[in-house]
Amino acid sequence: MLVARGLTKEYQSGTQPLTVLRDVSFDVPAGAFVSIVGPSGSGKTTLLGLLAGLDTPSRGSVSLDGIDFSRLDEDARARLRGEKVGFVFQSFQLIPTLTAQENVQVPLELAGVVGVREAASRARDLLARVGLGDRTHHFPQQLSGGEQQRVALARAFVNDPKILFADEPTGNLDGTTGERIVELLQQLNRERGCTIVLVTHDASLAARTQRTIRLRDGVIVEDIYHEPSAASDAIPSAAPSA
Repeated sequence: MLVARGLTKEYQSGTQPLTVLRDVSFDVPAGAFVSIVGPSGSGKTTLLGLLAGLDTPSRGSVSLDGIDFSRLDEDARARLRGEKVGFVFQSFQLIPTLTAQENVQVPLELAGVVGVREAASRARDLLARVGLGDRTHHFPQQLSGGEQQRVALARAFVNDPKILFADEPTGNLDGTTGERIVELLQQLNRERGCTIVLVTHDASLAARTQRTIRLRDGVIVEDIYHEPSAASDAIPSAAPSA
């Protein structure tokens, strides 16, 4: 599903180049659930953006589902992301003038794969699954940080992506809500075969993935395969706190 080869990312810092990632290579098979961990400044978020085709490397290549991003222009990369990729930004990136439901509908409307009623129905269903069934018509500024994070997660799920990238998906959530989101990620992975690659500082979340890639100073220092902890398939019906 995902092939990274020799990924290097450099920025100009004054008169000197700053290397954020250096010669990073690994494969992620379809259906895998992978966490990327490491201290702040290790290059985790930069790597996630390169893998999703949101940024381009200084050197190296990324192939997603057999398609090499380096051979595509920006419009073609955007179309590929729209067809195959879900992305959860750490800073949410919600559209402030749209309601929670409208934000979740955006990927479906851009893809044009379903009608307005079906898009609205899917959006309401996903918002209910993340505990926001009573917040569908609220605007982002009317929601807490945790609620905005859950809207962003629902938006990433709505197109039934082949691969989901998430930057700290539980970082702004309390323990109960975070557990609900972890279970939803596990369901997406198990039941729909969605490949998931996430960045996290949460050691308990990383332990529940199938594989953990550890970065330090822009290089891979550890690549561990492990069995995720067992978790219930059911999502609790009680609405979590924000």
